[in-house]
Amino acid sequence: MPERRDTRPVMVGTVPMGGRAPITVQSMTTTDTRDAAATLHQIVALEEAGCEIVRIGIPGPEALDGFAAVCSDSPLPIVADVHFDHKLAIAAASAGAAKLRINPGNIGALKRVDEVIDAAGQAEIPIRIGVNAGSLAAEYQDRDWPLADKLVASAVSFCHHFEDRGFSDIVVSAKASGVSTSVDAYRRLAEELPYPLHIGVTEAGTSLVGTVKSSVGLGILLAEGIGDTLRVSLTADPVDEVLVGWEILAALNIRRRGPELISCPTCARCEVDLIPIAQEVQRRLVGHRTELKVAVMGCVVNGPGEAREADVGVAAGKGVGVVFARGRPLRRVPEEQIIDALIDEIDALESSQA
Repeated sequence: MPERRDTRPVMVGTVPMGGRAPITVQSMTTTDTRDAAATLHQIVALEEAGCEIVRIGIPGPEALDGFAAVCSDSPLPIVADVHFDHKLAIAAASAGAAKLRINPGNIGALKRVDEVIDAAGQAEIPIRIGVNAGSLAAEYQDRDWPLADKLVASAVSFCHHFEDRGFSDIVVSAKASGVSTSVDAYRRLAEELPYPLHIGVTEAGTSLVGTVKSSVGLGILLAEGIGDTLRVSLTADPVDEVLVGWEILAALNIRRRGPELISCPTCARCEVDLIPIAQEVQRRLVGHRTELKVAVMGCVVNGPGEAREADVGVAAGKGVGVVFARGRPLRRVPEEQIIDALIDEIDALESSQA
């Protein structure tokens, strides 16, 4: 892959972004921000899944107390997500936000944007300048241009305005719901701006469609060295967003967090019920941190070879499985014991590497 694009670094709480820092995985809470306990509970689940920065919506003034409580106790840096009401962004900056996300195009007059810039400067926190189809700069909204052109022109104009006010602690996003439009916009931004880019496909859809669209769009950009932080936007549990984000990074050998599972697609030769076995193994691998290659194979065609190449794995036969560790067969177990036997060997291997 091409060398990763270099950018100005920023700090989101204790998490570095841009420069040569690792590409971070983000998500956003779906709880009522007024319910600080529920929101913190979800943040803990996101952290366990590998989330490194979490965004919280502030829909109105009544959510500010909950937001402040979350910022005080959160294990992750909190990004305040504010639209339309600049006063909420100003209040969030003093309530403990590690970063502000605003779309200047829907905040209102530039005077209001300037007040948010000043508040972020006083709090010494960065701002993500977000642009989408609903928050373009006024001068570009009605132009007969492709959406990607309007997104880029708007983002660049907002960045220049921030710079004119002496503020450069900036992250930029320009998401669209279409993969091609998002990719085109981010390619252009990577050429025109020195700031870290928050990449993603917005409103990508439910788990299946959203995962596909995000994987294609993010995969293209990351493979070209573009992107400093990402969110996979799914109409689903936000934990799923984090898991998919890590799988995208791992598939490109950019970052990995925990074991890699390989499993065969099954065919007429498979003599165990492999699909639920593989799904349960995948579920139980969440939370493991050691970078192991785990194989779950269903027949003799791919099974023994792939399992022997893995750090640990199982090759199944009729109603049974042979568990391997680093090419060495360990034991033969009944089908109903395959999962437990495999997880036991993973636990043992991780303990030996601790």
